[in-house]
Amino acid sequence: RWGYLFHTTHQDNEASSLFQEALELEASHAGAKLGLAKVSAGRFGTRARAWVEEVLTQDDEALEAYLLLARMELEDGSIDDADELLDKALAIADLQNLPPLEVYALKASVDLLKGVTDSPWTSLGLEFNPIYGEIYATPAHFYVITRRYREAISLLQQAVDLQPDLWSAHAELGINLLRVNRIVEAQAHLATAYEGDPFSAKIVNTLRLIDSFENFQVIQVDAPRSDLSSGSGVIMRLNNEEAEVLQSYVHDLVQRSIEVFSQRYGFNLVEPVVVELYPEHDDFAVRISGLPGIGLLGVTFGYLVAMDSPSGRGDGDYHWGTTLWHEMAHVFTLEATNHLVPRWYSEGISVFEEWSTGPLPGRHIPLVVMDAIREGKLLPTAELDSGFIRPTYEDQVIVSYMQAGLICQYIEARWGQHGLVTLLRLFGEDQSTPDAIVDAFSLTLEAFDAGFKEFLDSELAPVIDEFASWRAHTQEAYQAAEREDWPRALEAAEQAIALYPEYVGEGNPHILTVKAYEVLGETEEITAALQSYWQLGGHDPIALTRLGQLLHDSRRYKEAISVLSDVIYVAPLEEDLHVQLGDWLLQDARPEQALQEYKTLLAMDSYDRAASYFRLAQAYHALEDEPKTREHLLYALEIAPHYRDAQQLLLEVVH
Repeated sequence: RWGYLFHTTHQDNEASSLFQEALELEASHAGAKLGLAKVSAGRFGTRARAWVEEVLTQDDEALEAYLLLARMELEDGSIDDADELLDKALAIADLQNLPPLEVYALKASVDLLKGVTDSPWTSLGLEFNPIYGEIYATPAHFYVITRRYREAISLLQQAVDLQPDLWSAHAELGINLLRVNRIVEAQAHLATAYEGDPFSAKIVNTLRLIDSFENFQVIQVDAPRSDLSSGSGVIMRLNNEEAEVLQSYVHDLVQRSIEVFSQRYGFNLVEPVVVELYPEHDDFAVRISGLPGIGLLGVTFGYLVAMDSPSGRGDGDYHWGTTLWHEMAHVFTLEATNHLVPRWYSEGISVFEEWSTGPLPGRHIPLVVMDAIREGKLLPTAELDSGFIRPTYEDQVIVSYMQAGLICQYIEARWGQHGLVTLLRLFGEDQSTPDAIVDAFSLTLEAFDAGFKEFLDSELAPVIDEFASWRAHTQEAYQAAEREDWPRALEAAEQAIALYPEYVGEGNPHILTVKAYEVLGETEEITAALQSYWQLGGHDPIALTRLGQLLHDSRRYKEAISVLSDVIYVAPLEEDLHVQLGDWLLQDARPEQALQEYKTLLAMDSYDRAASYFRLAQAYHALEDEPKTREHLLYALEIAPHYRDAQQLLLEVVH
């Protein structure tokens, strides 16, 4: 009982401990098992099903167990299985003379997921209890799970209108209103929810998040009138300390993605895209609370994208550009299908677009995914959504992302871009995965999966077959480097690269060859090694900055600029990057682009402001904007009156 009290007040860790204590005292305690199942199910955990099945083995008339299992089946997309379980639950409720309201609400959810919005079960529930708000709130949960936030909002509004003291519905309504950028209404419902349920961390944290918006700038950039693909433009919500630095890069990438995806998928946006970047990862975590999936870097609610800002992940490995590109692809797949696209296909297109059109070149498959492919852990396409919602092994979520991306690559390789667009259109008509694949490609799902396996073998079998050798060579290279046996380290690293050149992630052999070449005095090889690493999608900012300098020293100026431009998608808050890139752009007669780098530099208050103003003056001078040139030279001289270069340029401008 104490466990359920803690669970009711959102203290699930304490509840789990108490349920475990109860099981230690009585190993067959059904209530404790069911409590653990509820906690696990609320976290989309895999252990929930096992606990429920144990309860049903002990008591095949445990109504709550059937209801929880049916809810999980609905979340996993197994609608018919859920319906059968609810039939059993209804019979048990009738037999035991228990209220059937939760059964009715879940039955209405079954109808909703089958496309029946006017369910007779809703009417039955209201006949039984005219103020039972869960008859709307429960189906709304399944709209949220399938990312149909606008429809969820409508149902949740009906729930609170019917039952004003249904605090959980007020909370969910507030959170979902926030997901569609209706901030004032969201705050009002969350405040109401807090009055009735002050123990909910989700409510408290979301209210605090909304309060923190006063520390953000809202920057709106209207779409060009000639550009019909851009809807009503772009709205950026950026932290005050980063807004001036990031806004141009964020907007440029968003605008480029809109142009690319509009053309590739034949869909034009009709609303502004809202992009939020959070410098505090905990704030972003609040933004996505209650959603399935772990380790998310970004999330898309339709026309609203939220993600970590570059400072939210300070390890140098976070490529915020490819994350934003991934999320922008979701904007198109969700809105083009009215949010009916299955999760696996939306994620698959986003991953595929990362690889094929995004700012980070190449196909990037983590090592854990290669292991999963080698071990035969990929799911049938029809079951792939479950790998995102309720993973059954560690790293299955990332494996599912990559499998979905590879499936989209297979579709594009066999049927072209038209195949991807056709399948997306069929999902927009609310077709299931099996039906859509049959209609799009004239293949059964089994034949489609067989074709995908053949594609996977042709693409990855050479690497998979040599994967153990690659791992051994890489490990040997690093071990040799530790003992400073650089000839052997270089030899082993080159052997590893020959087996799997595309791997540029953590612990890759490419970076090791650079160190080996340096120690062994083979300096002419360093540039080639770093360039190969960059062209394959390597994005370590220190390595790329060095490559840029080496290329510039070799008078390969345009390549050097391209390399440093890519560093912005990893480390845009590095001052020296903008100094170097701006100077190189100016030298390359690209003053407009140089101007942007110098403006960014000026926004970084810690840098030498006089030097920043002088650089801006140089860019304006190259653009033949003499008033702006004089203005910025005077700013520089006001700060540093004896700044000789500024004095000389001012004399030149005046005369």
